Amino acid sequence: MPKTTTKAESAPTFESALAELETIVTRMEDGQLSLEQSLTAYKRGAELLKLCQAQLADAQQQVKVLEAGTLKNFAGGDDD
Repeated sequence: MPKTTTKAESAPTFESALAELETIVTRMEDGQLSLEQSLTAYKRGAELLKLCQAQLADAQQQVKVLEAGTLKNFAGGDDD
């Protein structure tokens, strides 16, 4: 029986998506892509950018939850 993958399993990590996005930008800046290749690269770059933005927003939300629930202001240097 073939293994089915969920969307979460097939999504690249933030780091791998960012690295691929940087590669796409470099290739496009080099000016060596045909128009069709440029359009394909642009579409993929837009997908990766959206993915990275969503992952960053999720991480930011998790930090807000942690700060609201457990973290308090740190008063450093007041060791009297």
